[in-house]
Amino acid sequence: SILSPSLPLVSPPLTLFPLLCELGIRIPRPVGHGPSRFIPEKEILQVGNEDAPMHALFADSFAALGRLDNVTLVMVFHPQYLESFLKTQHYLLQMDGPLPLHYRHYIGIMAAARHQCSYLVNLHVNDFLHVGGDPKWLNGLQNAPQKLQNLGELNKILAHRPWLLTKEHIEQLLKTEEHSWSLAELIHAVVLLTHYHSLASFTFGCGISPEIHCDGGHTFRPPSVSNYCICDIANGNHGADEMQVSPTGKSVCEVEVLMEKMKQLQECRDEEEASQEEMATRFEREKRESMFVCFSEEEELAPTRDVSRHFEDTSYGYKDFSRHGMHVPTFRVQDYSWEDHGYSLVNRLYPDVGQLLDEKFHIAYNLTYHTMAMHKDVDTSMLRRAIWNYIHCMFGIRYDDYDYGEINQLLDRSFKVYIKTVVCTPEKTTKRMYDSFWRQFKQSEKVHVNLLLIEARMQAELLYALRAITRYMT
Repeated sequence: SILSPSLPLVSPPLTLFPLLCELGIRIPRPVGHGPSRFIPEKEILQVGNEDAPMHALFADSFAALGRLDNVTLVMVFHPQYLESFLKTQHYLLQMDGPLPLHYRHYIGIMAAARHQCSYLVNLHVNDFLHVGGDPKWLNGLQNAPQKLQNLGELNKILAHRPWLLTKEHIEQLLKTEEHSWSLAELIHAVVLLTHYHSLASFTFGCGISPEIHCDGGHTFRPPSVSNYCICDIANGNHGADEMQVSPTGKSVCEVEVLMEKMKQLQECRDEEEASQEEMATRFEREKRESMFVCFSEEEELAPTRDVSRHFEDTSYGYKDFSRHGMHVPTFRVQDYSWEDHGYSLVNRLYPDVGQLLDEKFHIAYNLTYHTMAMHKDVDTSMLRRAIWNYIHCMFGIRYDDYDYGEINQLLDRSFKVYIKTVVCTPEKTTKRMYDSFWRQFKQSEKVHVNLLLIEARMQAELLYALRAITRYMT
């Protein structure tokens, strides 16, 4: 097939298009410019210009996936993380494990569909069929085996309100007679669900463009002389490079202001320490305020039929919780943490995966190049921790030793809106939101933020799921 995902597609020269059209040959070409709608193509590493270690990474990705996808081409801003991500994803999808291969891809479809992420749904529909999955299952979740249908409730709660997960939900899955899950299968499913919920956040957060062989990724219209046609302009795909607004003096100041705040907070830390009562109060205040951080003003879009058929209860989402001001109970990391509890449980029931996840969490959390925009030799640990802990705070997760007053000092409103949208309702992320935070930072730093967002989100979901499984087991 000319749209085979494993074949690189190259558009023919402009001069050939009239001849090919006369012959009745329809030639697909990419819609838009580059792997991301948010990041100018000239700032993304071009395949063929990579160094030897990067080339090896691309080769590993191609060998594992049968393609060099757009997610990889954006993540490659951070090779150390990408290597860990690809290794983990390869293990989850293709190595020995409790679940059969077609179940793994179908669970990926279910998880991505919760956020209407047609990019990931399309990729895994192809992969599902490639490993022998039954095409009838793709007509809707009701056509899949009952065992997978039963996973729908867990998928829904984990994606939108993980704090509501209880040991009763786990018991329901493990004790459903002939449709029951084993503990090992359930751990595999939970890791897949959280992986793809988070990857949907990355896909929307970085404006990943559809792959050329998938729906929405190609057009058969011949290019115009300027290399884009009027339909591209209507879709917002006009040459992003030309549309960049030059940085203002104000945005240059934003970096220095942020660095000064970090310095002052460090000095305050050294001088005095808040009491435990004050720390708890600051956490509750930040958690409460996070509820009222508004999402995009764009109109809500109902899930398209193509995606919504892969899950049930399309109206269920994070929005209901935030609108009704419902209380999120506090989850104390001191009582149940990834390091002390979750890691060993995953490793025991699904060997090696706990180790792979732990490595990926650590790389994302500790990744630094000691730079902030144009400044070098900067300690960014305070800023990275504020981002990670703000995400966990939105999920009700509290670290007793962290002063949540730092979050309001370091994360401004536009940044909070972006974080909350990407983490909680990623399908509502817009280019305007992406452009509005950290205006003077490099694109690689904005992608770095997204790595923190997806790993903090994945760990938050896992903590709730693994705690519920632990409670069931005890």
